[in-house]
Amino acid sequence: MRLIQLKHSRGLRAAVVESAIQVRLVEFDGGTYALARAAIAEGISLQDMIHRHLSHELLDYHQLLDLRLLLPPLTHPDAAHCLVSGTGLTHLGSADTRDAMHAKLDKDDAELSDSMKMFKLGVEGGKPAAGQIGAQPEWFYKGDGDIVIAPEHPLPSPGFALDAGEEPELVGLYVIGDNGTPYRIGFAVGNEFSDHVTERGNYLWLAHSKLRACSFGPELWLGEAPRHLQGESRIVRNGEVIWRKPFLTGEDNMAHSLANLEHHHFKYRQFCRPGDVHVHFFGTATLSFADGIRTQQGDRFEIELPSFGRPLRNPLQQAEQTGNVVGVEML
Repeated sequence: MRLIQLKHSRGLRAAVVESAIQVRLVEFDGGTYALARAAIAEGISLQDMIHRHLSHELLDYHQLLDLRLLLPPLTHPDAAHCLVSGTGLTHLGSADTRDAMHAKLDKDDAELSDSMKMFKLGVEGGKPAAGQIGAQPEWFYKGDGDIVIAPEHPLPSPGFALDAGEEPELVGLYVIGDNGTPYRIGFAVGNEFSDHVTERGNYLWLAHSKLRACSFGPELWLGEAPRHLQGESRIVRNGEVIWRKPFLTGEDNMAHSLANLEHHHFKYRQFCRPGDVHVHFFGTATLSFADGIRTQQGDRFEIELPSFGRPLRNPLQQAEQTGNVVGVEML
C-alpha cells in the first residue's frame, strides 16, 4: 500500500494510491499522523486503520499535482516536534564504485582518511546478527519540520550557500508512541539536499552543509522496504535533462542494516519523546556534484524509485547573497 497526504476542503487528509491517475480518500481528520497515533493507541497496524476509514471518494492524482495540493506524506501538526536527521557513508554504490572502494579499504588504517575509516567500520560491522549491536554510522542533524518542503514546491537554498545539490535517498518515517517506543510508519524517496562545496572545504563543516531544506514523497510505502531498490536521479534545466544517473538503495546495497541505523538513532532518549515525528535519511552514493554539475535557479530535481510510485520533483529556488551580518540584540 502507498499513501499520500493532501490539502482537502475538509482539512488535512491521507489518501491511498489506487493507480497512476486516482487516489482514494481516507476519511480521518489529521492525515497520516493522526491515523498512526490512533493505530498505535488501538494496537493495530496502520494499514488496518486505513482500511477501516477508506471512503468511496476518488480524487484525480494529476489534478492534485497540478494544483500543488500534495503535502509530505507524514507531517506533525507542530513542526517543532518533527526532527529531520540522516546517516552518511552507508551505501556501497555501483559495482565499479564498490571495486574502487574496496581497493582503497585494502590500505593500512593509518593511510585511510577519516571518512574511509568510518565507511570501513560500516562494511565490517554495520550488519550485525539479530540481537547484536553493530558499528555506529556517521550521523547528522538537518532541522525540524519547518525545513521539509512539499513535493512539487521549490527547494530554497540560502544566499550564503556555496552549492545546492540533490541527494537521492531512501527515507524512514517514524512516530513515537506514548510509552517512548519508535514506530516505523514506512518509507519514502527523498531529496536530502546539501551544500557539497562547503562540505568539501573541510569535513568538519559537514554539520553546516546539512542545515538546508529537504523534501520527501510524494508517496509513503507502508511495510518493509524492498531489499534492492533501483531508481534514477535527474536534473532538468529549461525543459531539458542535463544530467541523469541511476542510483541503488535498500539493504542489499548498503553497508549497514536498517535495524542498525535505527538502533543508533533511537538509542538516544531525547529522540524517543512521545508524539514526535522523525524523518531519517539513509544516505546515498550518487550525486550530480561528483560529476561536476553546478545547479542553477529554476533547475528541477527529479528523484524516482519506481517501486515507490511517482517521482519526487522540486525546482531550485536560490536566494540572493546579501552580505549582511546577523546581529544579536542585548536584553
